[in-house]
Amino acid sequence: MFGFAYPQYLYLLLLLPVVAGLMVWGRNSRIKKLKTFGRTEIVEQQMPDVSPYKPWIQLSLELLLLALVIIILARPRAGSSSTSTTVHGIEMMVAVDVSNSMNASATDDPQDISRLQRAKMILEKIIDRSQNDKVGLIVFAGNAYMQMPMTSDVSSAKLFLNGINTNMAPTQGTAIGAAIDMAASAFSQSKKSQKTIIVITDGENFEDDAVGAASRARKNGIQVNVMGVGSDHGAPIPMGDGSYLTDDSGQPVVTYLNEKMAQQIADAGKGVYVNGNASDAVETLHDTLDKLSKTDLATVSFTQHDEQFPVFAWIALLVIVALMLVLERKNPWLKQFNFFTKNDEDA
Repeated sequence: MFGFAYPQYLYLLLLLPVVAGLMVWGRNSRIKKLKTFGRTEIVEQQMPDVSPYKPWIQLSLELLLLALVIIILARPRAGSSSTSTTVHGIEMMVAVDVSNSMNASATDDPQDISRLQRAKMILEKIIDRSQNDKVGLIVFAGNAYMQMPMTSDVSSAKLFLNGINTNMAPTQGTAIGAAIDMAASAFSQSKKSQKTIIVITDGENFEDDAVGAASRARKNGIQVNVMGVGSDHGAPIPMGDGSYLTDDSGQPVVTYLNEKMAQQIADAGKGVYVNGNASDAVETLHDTLDKLSKTDLATVSFTQHDEQFPVFAWIALLVIVALMLVLERKNPWLKQFNFFTKNDEDA
């Protein structure tokens, strides 16, 4: 069945009569100007090399070329075939800390990018490498909140990821355990698929038993990995107006990366701990995920069409060559022939 991928471009064919009309008008205007120099037959004798019919051939070829270009833009297609492919991957839930401490600098420099920004940069690279995996997203502070259920739409995951900020959680705190429990309950019931949780936090957990939650997840066959963001030397927490968060005595609150806690969570979940400031953070985390065995997650069906625009492109190329060869002046080697009137000798 013949069709077009972008049939809306075919409306441009309506411009052909307009273009043709403008070209004819321009040609007639030129003829009228020539008449101002004298009688037409006399003026034509002064221009023996001008062909009376080649301009109309050029006009026809130019209109044909324009029509071919429009058809090529519409992408003509003929025939189709259905193809199915099985996607192999893992199920991955990402839990991102959005407590106020994640606004602090990710390094020793208080003016450097925030811990949350650093986390999002690393996660985006991980998601880009997880095209065949299912991904879900949870944010947590004092409580955990499902941001995006498990999906194979990686593009949507990146959109949700870009929208994460520390204003999303109404309750402040760092409930890592609640986030792990929610992530563990969000996986499919399939016992064949490999499941993993990635917790991104500065490790300051004051709310619950995160180590116990990671241990429970592992007992259910879920690996728990932790990426720590922040500095061991601590950093103040910016408030967005140029000032920093202070305690009751007016002193700036300094938040530290608790690598010991983060490592304990990863150990309990039989996963790995990765420092987000390490140059190989993305590679380490990706290699860990890549070691998990891939299973059949879904069957994707799509229809493939046979593109026909190359045929029209070749025709357009031939028309361009023809336009280069067809000049308004008579060809010297054809001057001896007269195709439209009889020679006097034949009369």
